Amino acid sequence: MMSKLLYAYVAYWTVVAVWTLAKNPRTFATHVKYNVLTIGAFIMALPFYWMVITSLKSYGEAQHLPPIWWPEKLQWGNYPEAWNKPVVSFGRYYFVSGSTAIVSTIGVLATALLAAYAFAKMNFYGKGIFFYIVLATIMVPGEVLLTPNYIMLSKLGWLDSYKALVVPWLASVFSIFLMRQFFMTIPDDLWDAAQIDGAGRWRFLWRVLVPLSKPVLITSGIFSFISSWNSLLWPLIVTSKPEMRTLMVGLQVFTNEAQGDYHLMMAAATFCIFPIVVIFFFMQRFFIEGIARSGLKS
Repeated sequence: MMSKLLYAYVAYWTVVAVWTLAKNPRTFATHVKYNVLTIGAFIMALPFYWMVITSLKSYGEAQHLPPIWWPEKLQWGNYPEAWNKPVVSFGRYYFVSGSTAIVSTIGVLATALLAAYAFAKMNFYGKGIFFYIVLATIMVPGEVLLTPNYIMLSKLGWLDSYKALVVPWLASVFSIFLMRQFFMTIPDDLWDAAQIDGAGRWRFLWRVLVPLSKPVLITSGIFSFISSWNSLLWPLIVTSKPEMRTLMVGLQVFTNEAQGDYHLMMAAATFCIFPIVVIFFFMQRFFIEGIARSGLKS
């Protein structure tokens, strides 16, 4: 069925392309551009569609070859069945992942806001050099820091605790860079006007910059939340108690135990990413605006 639709799509646009090329070559180039983008969007969306639709199949349909692109009957019962598996506790995992993601996101926004403000709007000796040193840490692979961070937390006695899941990620160089780039676009005349009104640095930050920075704050928050929510390797290293597992660690345990129940695996994966999809759906306008206004689109 899917292959027939693809063939029909290609045939239709081939006819349109030939007809358009004969009439207007410039319009033909526009058609080609949009078709390339459409095909790219299809390729990106296909794995997501396959995950969701497989989560609604029966066991036999999920195992069937060639693949079935639409089930005969939607099996909504797969979701409670996966959720209530005794080997995992997804409710607990949701709480751990949600709480750590929220706290780490608040921490990232606070530290990035202050650091970006200093780098963008304040003058101090060595500011440029210090900023490039901070920026250079992005080139350090995260895996390199796993061992020293683990040793440090072990000596502090923080393993199997929320502190181990949150504290190492309370700052983000990328968020600092993103906010700094945004602050650089705000004219210094606003600071001069604020000084005339008797405002200091702190008041200028909270009364002027923060309200203007809502798009970039939301963008940084989305990046931070998604990074924390999807984290697997670090929670796997610093936690061993089942009650301290994050959602991604729990999903890995569930996948190992499911042993070929692909419909249940996809059901678990679907409700694990559901909060991320909802957040992006409602915040995409601010997300796109924050990226565009910070200058990263180029």
